[in-house]
Amino acid sequence: MAEPATATDAILAALPIETTMQLTPELVALTIRDVRDDGPEPGWTPLSETELDALVAAIEREADSDPIWVFAYGSLIWNPEFKPAGRRRATAHGWHRSFSLKIERWRATSAQPGLMMALERGGQCDGVILQLSSERRRDDLRALVAREIRYREVIDMVRWVKVKTPDGIQKALTFWASTKRAGLTAPLPVETTAKLIASACGEGGSCAQYLHNTIVDLQAEGIRDRNLWQLQARVAAEISALPF
Repeated sequence: MAEPATATDAILAALPIETTMQLTPELVALTIRDVRDDGPEPGWTPLSETELDALVAAIEREADSDPIWVFAYGSLIWNPEFKPAGRRRATAHGWHRSFSLKIERWRATSAQPGLMMALERGGQCDGVILQLSSERRRDDLRALVAREIRYREVIDMVRWVKVKTPDGIQKALTFWASTKRAGLTAPLPVETTAKLIASACGEGGSCAQYLHNTIVDLQAEGIRDRNLWQLQARVAAEISALPF
């Protein structure tokens, strides 16, 4: 079994294993607010259509004639927005999911920043791989990249990773895999992480909803992420203490 990848992971791993989700739909509902669209993420440059097309073309060149599989470890599991031609359990060794990307849009605002999951180095990450259909490969890939990579500054957070599947090792495309670039992702103390997730909501929903949905769908795939389960209990406690 892989060792915890960060100090926060070590803290979470040392806590008792939760058996019942404390982050209930009722608590999640308390975090949902009607939030307007305030435009692009502050300080980031929206990707142009030309840049988007170039990124998609580069991915297709790298894939060559091989099928394109996408490694899903978060929202893509429960909302891929394309019909997969295939689906398999998969594990990415040397990576772990972490609420380490600070956001001020979509599920957060500048007044109340939140956190999105990214892949960070170390440990392992259980998820699924989804295959793009050969008939709609270009269209589905472009729609997927447009959804996931909206800004020029995060182009290098889309990458290929090797994952272990029941059928062997597979190359898969994944999004929001952290790089060494300073300022994009940074693991935070678990107390800070829980507070940000409990409070943040944007036009796309709340961070607590994102956490809840991810845990539910991972569980439906037979995957139990211990760190997320411990985090949901802390988030539930934070929401319960908020003055709604």
